[in-house]
Formats: sequence, C-alpha cells, structure tokens
Amino acid sequence: MLRVAICGGSGYAGAELLRILAAHPHVNITVATSEKSAGKRVTDLFPHLYRYRDVIYEPLDREKIISRADLFFMALPHAASQVAVDFFAAQGKKVIDLSADYRLRDAATYEEWYKVPHMFPGTLKKAVYGLPELHRKKISRASLVANPGCYPTGAIIGLIPAIKKGLIKLDSIVIDSKSGTSGAGRQSEVSFSYCEINEGFRAYSIASHRHTPEIEQELSAAAGKSVMVNFTPHLLPVDRGILTTIYAKLAKGLEGKDVHGIYQAAYGKEPFTRVLDTGKFPNVKNVRGTNLCELGVAVNKRTATLIVVTAIDNLVKGASGQAVHNMNIMMGFDETEALNAIALFP
Repeated sequence: MLRVAICGGSGYAGAELLRILAAHPHVNITVATSEKSAGKRVTDLFPHLYRYRDVIYEPLDREKIISRADLFFMALPHAASQVAVDFFAAQGKKVIDLSADYRLRDAATYEEWYKVPHMFPGTLKKAVYGLPELHRKKISRASLVANPGCYPTGAIIGLIPAIKKGLIKLDSIVIDSKSGTSGAGRQSEVSFSYCEINEGFRAYSIASHRHTPEIEQELSAAAGKSVMVNFTPHLLPVDRGILTTIYAKLAKGLEGKDVHGIYQAAYGKEPFTRVLDTGKFPNVKNVRGTNLCELGVAVNKRTATLIVVTAIDNLVKGASGQAVHNMNIMMGFDETEALNAIALFP
C-alpha cells in the first residue's frame, strides 16, 4: 500500500485529490496538511468526503511528516511549494507538485513571470513536466513531476499533433480559453463572489497570463524551435470546466477529415483524451468531474485555418486527476486506476 501525503489538502485541488484517491485500491492517505484549517477534520470543510471523517488537518511540518508518506502531493500556492518540494525530493521521496514552481525549466523565466526567484535550480532541472500524452516515458522514471497548469493542459493537447505533423504556421497560433471560477482557487476575494461572477463574462490577464510561458515551452520543444502564442483567458460564471478554442493558419492544404485522422492517430490509444467524431465539438458539461480531455477539430477552408476545441474539468484533468494519472505512471499502477469512475460527486 502506497502511503500518500496531501500537502495543501483544504483547497479545491487538495479536496479533489482526496475525493479521487478514496477509490484507489493501492493508496492510503496518511497525512493531510493545511495551515488555516489545522486541527479541523476533513469533513468539517468537505462533508461529502465522509471516508476521511477521522483525518485531521495538520500544519506542514516537513521533519514531522516525512517518515509518514512515500509520495507527496504538493497542492500549495505558487512560490509556497519551492522549499517543501526540494526538501522531500532531496530525501528520496516521490513528489508531484501541482503548483507552477517546477513547471518552467528555466529559472529566469519563472522569476520573470512569477516575480519571485527560484531558489532551487538544481532540483528544478530534475523535474519532469507531467503531461502523460507527451512525456509518459519520462514520467515513469521520474521522482519529481511538475503537474501541468489547467489552461496549458487543454491548449497543449489541442496543438501537439498539428505541430508535430507540420500542419500549421507556428507564428499564427491564437488560444482562446474560458474557465470556471474554481480555477482561481478557494479564496474569498470580492471579485470572485457570487454577485460579481454570476451573469458576467470577461477576459483577464490579457497578454500577461502566467500560463503563457508554460504553453510556449512545451510547444517549442515539440516544434524544435521557438513558438510564441496569443493566449487570452476568460472567466465563466460556472463552477468548473475549461473550454479552449485554438486557431492557426494551415501550412498546407488539408481537408477536415485529414486533420481528424491525424488527431485520431495521435490520441486513439490515450485513456483520457477523446477525439470526437467529425463535426462534433466538446462541452464542458460533458467532462465535468472526469479526467477526460474531449477534443474536436475543423478546417475553415475559406480562411485556410485549423480550429481545435478542447474541454476539460480544470480541477480534474487540469489538476488533481492528472496528478493521480501521473502517480499511477510513476508507481507502475494501471494508468486508469481510480480515474475511470469519478464523474459523480456532490
């Protein structure tokens, strides 16, 4: 039985980890940390997680908890994971970090976008970017996995086949994403209150969102050259889900059926990426609570443009579900363990 600690277990991502792992036959949750909720039971915050009624949140005391788990999920805010991840990794523990602290391979790029220095560039070099559709083999050998961001997950999956097959002009990529409010985390800011969000729809962080360099990093690696994108996120008045629509000029004349075949070949064997039939496109409602990325493709022949639409649940495929998928790969478990039947939740 794998002993697992969830550091930051009182946030949305931490709660989703608890929910998903409740169905995992090879996992025992031995630690759940929370600074603000230390001393409270998990069910005090999340009554639906009744299985954990005897689990009490505790502070993140690294020395105290290190011997009580074999694998550590770090569901902490950006910049707050750096020290803890380095500590546990240095002690030979398996670590999956859900923050952005170990996603960007270049420490200077991280500091530019997150406005804090990276204190552990040596540990950063050891981190594997945890998108299974791209890096399955590296993940299987990794001790430290940087779980992808929610927006990058849908965007990268939507673009990789087109880039690898040279279908598009790399300087023409536009990524338009809409996310539910849980993507902002479990915080009490006025701008995320019901009255501010309900019946509204707005763009934010235009030309400056921190997920931009993460998307560009992975696309550039796939292309073998530098790729820059126009990425604009929007806030939807729904709890969860991300719908991403991607536009790029075609580099060659192609029919929609040709592109669909390329995407089907790329993802046909993937357990959690589903290419929809020609003419069909995803809806965030259909992936809610699942680890699926649903994807539809089309060609606008009039403008010679490839259009790709992806939908994920930002808290599952965009965070905790993907983290569990990475754990399964790292530990040699069936990749779909605990992830095939998680759509039902309060």
